[in-house]
Amino acid sequence: MMVFEQLFDTKSSTYTYIISSGKGREALIIDPVIENTDEYIKFLKNLELKLVKVIDTHIHADHITGLNELNKRTNCTRIMGEKSKSEVIDLKIKDNENIKVENIELKAIYTPGHTDCSYSYLMNDRVFTGDTLLINGTGRTDFQSGSPYDAYDSLFNKLLKLPENTLVFPAHDYKGKKNSTIGNEKNNNPRLQVSSKEEYAEIMNNLNLPNPKMLDIAVPANLKGLTLDKI
Repeated sequence: MMVFEQLFDTKSSTYTYIISSGKGREALIIDPVIENTDEYIKFLKNLELKLVKVIDTHIHADHITGLNELNKRTNCTRIMGEKSKSEVIDLKIKDNENIKVENIELKAIYTPGHTDCSYSYLMNDRVFTGDTLLINGTGRTDFQSGSPYDAYDSLFNKLLKLPENTLVFPAHDYKGKKNSTIGNEKNNNPRLQVSSKEEYAEIMNNLNLPNPKMLDIAVPANLKGLTLDKI
């Protein structure tokens, strides 16, 4: 029986996912937050799971990743897309490449726009969209080599072409929603009701959002791969 656990970090509103093909098997984690490492380790131990791979969907700006702390404690393989500028990644994967953990298989989809290193991961009936596609929103495009034009292409030419019943699991949600579907986002997400990439760029370029509070700390820490003892 597949293990699928969605955990929430209240400080940064980040979703972290723990996935395995069953109790006592190998596991992978997507988008861990460093302060919650003990919680992940406890969950793994309770189900006798061996963490073998950990993935970040992109370089996060609002929290320090748990990638490196988990690697230190479990010797798991740290994975990001090949465009990542992180200095500590063990395995960089290409667009359309597969990541396997026993019976679990994820396909990487390069979805730049929020950052230039954003990847989404498709697993059977669900897609982990990072900050590219959010529930009822989309990731901002105004820093970390973001581009509203790239985001439009990632959304309309890649993610929204998936089957409409594909479940959407984002890296963040600020209103307590846990998941959505491609069809629901296509029809109801206000950011996606545009008729051209120029119209989308106009919206994104005029959001005037404040920088994430952790930006100056999180981005350098995530590039360098800090662990708890270095923070």
